[in-house]
Parts: sequence; C-alpha cells; structure tokens
Amino acid sequence: MKQIRTRIAPSPTGEDLHIGNAYTALINYVLAKKHGGQFIVRIEDTDRTRLVEGSEQQILSSLAWLGIPHDEGPDIGGKYGPYRQSDRLQLYQKHAEELATKGHAYYCFCTPLRLAEMRKAQEASHQPPMYDGLCRDIPPSEAQKRIDAGEKYVIRLKTPKDGITTFTDVIRGQISFENKLIDDQVLLKSDKFPTYHLGVVVDDHLMQITHIIRGEEWISSTPKHILLYEFFGWEKPIYAHMPLLRNPDKSKLSKRKNPVWVSWYREQGFSPEAVRNYLALMAWSYPEDKEIFTTEEMMTVFTLERIQTTAPVFNIEKLRWINGEYIRKTQNSILKAQIETFFAGKYTGDLVEKILPLVKERMKTFVEFESLAGFFFDKPISYEKSIDEKQALVLIQALTDCDWTHLTLEQAIRDAAAKEGIKPKELFMALRILISGKTVGPPLMESLEILGRAETLSRLGKN
Repeated sequence: MKQIRTRIAPSPTGEDLHIGNAYTALINYVLAKKHGGQFIVRIEDTDRTRLVEGSEQQILSSLAWLGIPHDEGPDIGGKYGPYRQSDRLQLYQKHAEELATKGHAYYCFCTPLRLAEMRKAQEASHQPPMYDGLCRDIPPSEAQKRIDAGEKYVIRLKTPKDGITTFTDVIRGQISFENKLIDDQVLLKSDKFPTYHLGVVVDDHLMQITHIIRGEEWISSTPKHILLYEFFGWEKPIYAHMPLLRNPDKSKLSKRKNPVWVSWYREQGFSPEAVRNYLALMAWSYPEDKEIFTTEEMMTVFTLERIQTTAPVFNIEKLRWINGEYIRKTQNSILKAQIETFFAGKYTGDLVEKILPLVKERMKTFVEFESLAGFFFDKPISYEKSIDEKQALVLIQALTDCDWTHLTLEQAIRDAAAKEGIKPKELFMALRILISGKTVGPPLMESLEILGRAETLSRLGKN
C-alpha cells in the first residue's frame, strides 16, 4: 500500500493559525499517523500583497502548541522541499509553460482595464463572471512575438468547452461539473507567481501527497485541479472536503463573531489536549458518542467516511466544559506545573499544590486559577462589598485563639454569631470578603487553613 501523505498549506496572511485550519490540520495528522504515514506543512505565500510579517512563525508555533507535529515543513526541511511556495517559483513557471506547449494552457495579454470592463458588462447582462476567451486561440508563434516585444501576459488554463469533469469525494460521494461552467483560470500571474490552483496541484504532486483534506469552500475549485492532473498525466490524489465550522447562529465562523486565532485559546488558558479533543468532535463522532478522548484513542477508530457533511457548530462554552473535564482529571502535580508555566512563574511553589484541591473542580481554564485563588498570594486591594467594622472585630475575637483547623474555625464563627445575634451566613460572607475581596470563592474554612492564622488576622484588621 502506498504510504499516506497528508498536508496543510496555510497562507501567512493573518495573525496566526485559524482555528478552522487547526481543525483541518488535526484530521490530516490523525489520518496520516493512523496509517503510519507523514503529515506535511507547506506555506502558501505567493499572495505577496497580503503577507503578514511573523505570521508563518506564529502558525508553526501554534501547531506545536496544539500538539500536531509535522514530519516535513519550512522549519525542519524534508526531501521534497523547499516547503515555502515563494522558494519554488521556477517550478511553477516550468509547469505552466509545459501546459501551454501541450495546448492545455495559453498566453493571455488582456489588460486589467479590459478585464474590468468585461466583468462589468457580464454583470450588467447577468452572466457568470468568467473570462471570455479573447486570447484563447492566439497562435503560439504570435504569442511568442508579443512576449518577445515585452508585452505583459498571464498563462491561463484551457478548459474543455464540452463534457463533464467528475471526481469522487470520500465524504460527499461523486461530484460533477459541466466543463462549460469552468473558467479559464489564470495559472501564472504577470509577476510570474502562481495562482493557488497551479501551485497547489504542482506542489501536491511533487510532494507525493496522497490525500487532499481541506475545507468545503474548495469544492468548486476541484474540477480545475482535476483537469490539471489529467493534462499533466499525473495520478490524482484522494479528495475529502470538510464542512466549515459555524457560529452558534449557523453563520460562518469569523473573527467578527468569535475568536478565531489559536493563540487566543492558548492565552485564555485552554489546554492543547482539550482543544484537540473538541476539534475532533466538530464533524466526526467517536463510536458510542464518547466525548472525552485522547488524540491517540481517536487514531484507533478514525475514518474519513465517518465525517458528517452537516456544518458543525463551534461553541466556546462546550469547549470550556471539555477543558474543565481535562483539568479535573489531571493529577495535581502535573496541573501545578501547567499553571506555573501558564502564569510564567507568578504563582508557584507548594502553595499552588495545596490550593488546587479547593479550586480545580471550579476551574474551566487555567486563567481562572487567578480569579479563584489569586487572593492566597496577594492581599485584596478592593472589595466587592463593604463590611461592618463590628463584624470584623467579632471575627478577630472568634479566631485569635482558635485551633486552626477548618472544623474548629467554622464552629468558632457559628458560636460568635450566636453570641452577637448575627446571622451565621452574614458573618461567613464578611469573612470571605475580608480575606479574598470577593463574595464567592473556594471553600472558606479550608482557605483559612492554607492562609494561616497570622495572615488571616492581618486581613481582618488585627495589627
């Protein structure tokens, strides 16, 4: 059996790796590794006008953080490199000219102004926006003369004007397009950079990619790619087009409505294991509807055929729930190290491990450790409610000589409340606010045990 090779080919035109690309990367990675194959990262950076400096490095960093390692890529190399399209320009020029020589492509000399007027006329007459073929039948000798004279040109795909182009999608079955509706796509631009369509086919073939797993927005482009494989005489890969992620209102996931960059989820304290787990659930389901599972467990049962075509809803609250489940099942010693890393050493030491049993049941992300447990490390500087001075004095008197265990502390406060005619819940609330600044938090008496007598009395106002 031929070794399975999959890839993702992100464009460095955004801040980071899009969560939708991460979802596609996971599926590519899992399929390759399930079958002992290889997963490749290729950077498609030929759209020079939209490049964002540092984006490539951030994409690779986010993949590493997610725990989706690649076997070949621009940072680690490989035998099919280079893995950055801007370093492969001669390959695209050579293959575009080969198509023109074979009669499957042609040189087009239409100016941007003429193309704009053509589109405007098509729009006015309600025609589909397609190239009208003006340069399609220019004899090669005449085209060469115009090129030698310095005239600007692009190379276009010469699509058949009759018949049907059909391909099989593993997820969606057989898909067909009438050739007369397929545009004579630009393959090589006037700046000698390839368009996506030429670049992706040439690279996927030369890098021996066996499976093209990508978003469903590329379905309409696939017949152009099929034609290119046929014109070059190359073996076609297996196609699988994933449904796009949606917002809860079913609109397309976008940064206008939802955080879409992987780095946001990292900064908000989600664990990579939980993010991978949730992304796996987007269009695929584990047998028996199991919701919490590792990527390794996923590999044992994953098949492309089980991917659904229904657009999956990306719900951050569901991700938060899954992340909380991962936090709760993590050993405290490991969770302590994760929190120390996340907060860059701000919260560290044995104190973190003592606190974790009090807060981990309430945490859904690492960032919540600070809101739940920050008061153990720093005296509050603001208070959600003001406290009666009498209540503070009652608490000081009750706790000054009390044995420092949570059971005796609780009883001492109840006794003081009864003696002073104060409702116990009011005194407990006053105590919580004075020590933490907040009205809700981890178990109060256990928190006092960890804080210690001196610190607790200091926060109550005893010098």
